[in-house]
Amino acid sequence: MLGEYRISGRRASEIAASVERGVGSGDLPPGHVLPPMRELAARLEVNPNTVAAAYRTLRERGVIETAGRRGSRVRPAPASTSRGSLRIEAPPGVRDLGEGNPDPELLPGLSPALAAAAADDAESHGLYGQAPVVAEFAAYARAAMDADGVPAGPLAVTSGALDAIERVLAAHLRPGDAVAVEDPGWGSVLDLVPALGLRAVPVGVDDSGPLPADVERALRAGARALVVTDRAQNPTGASLDAPRARELRAVLARHPDVLLIEDDHGHAIVDLPLHPLAGATAHWAFIRSAAKAYGPDLRVATLTGDAVTVDRVAGRQRLGPGWVSRLLQRAVLHLWTSGAVDTRRVARSYGARRDALIQALAERGVPARGRSGMNVWVPVSDETGAVARLLHAGWAAAPGARFRLDTPPGVRLTVSPLTAADIGPLADAVAAAAGPARPVNYG
Repeated sequence: MLGEYRISGRRASEIAASVERGVGSGDLPPGHVLPPMRELAARLEVNPNTVAAAYRTLRERGVIETAGRRGSRVRPAPASTSRGSLRIEAPPGVRDLGEGNPDPELLPGLSPALAAAAADDAESHGLYGQAPVVAEFAAYARAAMDADGVPAGPLAVTSGALDAIERVLAAHLRPGDAVAVEDPGWGSVLDLVPALGLRAVPVGVDDSGPLPADVERALRAGARALVVTDRAQNPTGASLDAPRARELRAVLARHPDVLLIEDDHGHAIVDLPLHPLAGATAHWAFIRSAAKAYGPDLRVATLTGDAVTVDRVAGRQRLGPGWVSRLLQRAVLHLWTSGAVDTRRVARSYGARRDALIQALAERGVPARGRSGMNVWVPVSDETGAVARLLHAGWAAAPGARFRLDTPPGVRLTVSPLTAADIGPLADAVAAAAGPARPVNYG
């Protein structure tokens, strides 16, 4: 069963180290079944409890996983390259619809905000020992969440939404735990989960958000956390509506120990109301990033949640970066309070482009999804072929493999670079690319 590799050691730490050496060398490849504890204990002439302790250490480190009677096996290694590398470089003359960036014309100029932040910081000079969250920033962010029905909770600031998600998962979960994730969903989250030694459990998504039956199934199967995008879901544009939110809260109420993480991805770029799930479980986190509405380089996200979760995140943050730059917090606060972004105009602009593309595709017999936000998801029969044919027609699209676990193939189109004149030609190109490749006769 172990081939040529023999596990060695007398103490638990030595046995665990021996297994890790085998995994590192490739002699114990992913999926390889380890011997039962009593069998290995007899072979090594040690107490079975010693082997049990070694296996427990390996599970906690994310090296192995245990599947009941099927025994313990080496975990699949985290991907060495991120899903973001599954991208199409747009050569000269090709329009790039794959990066997922906001429209620069809708982003505010940062000079006034940064100047105001520097002026506000002139007295404090950003020294050690100051509060990690600017009080005025926290008050404004908390008031906006209150207005949207997000439950009360302490507040922290992180370096973007993904940083917040990682910190919340690490605060509660251990390697080997399962996390329910949207499928298709944000590729960075699908990368992050296995990178933390966790196991992703796919949950289907329709235009109204995660499917309640899939969520129930994942939680019953042992998923300890659920990550949900409230609005402008990447890549499908899904947005929770009131009926779906009620259904999901009912599911979560039956699993009160599950960690809930909500990413309000569409804040300030959509005009659909928020229907938060926060508070349906004992431990929860709600996250808002400034990236899409104010600029991706503003690595500022607001995090609230239950007291235990936020305290753990803030405590661990103090031992790492310490805090997110208070200059950046003040700059974002200035953007908020000065009305630098007309959020209704932004939502209308993305909505008009998105709806026009979906309508044009429908007229050509191509179904597409995009209820909110800046992305349109187009199912295709041959993902690689569709991307290649679109590229040949002058359009670079994001391959669906960046966002999928078990769902069928598709491509993601970001509408932010589009003008009204682009809609027809793009729809023609997608219609030609979305079907199966034409057979070639070499006779």
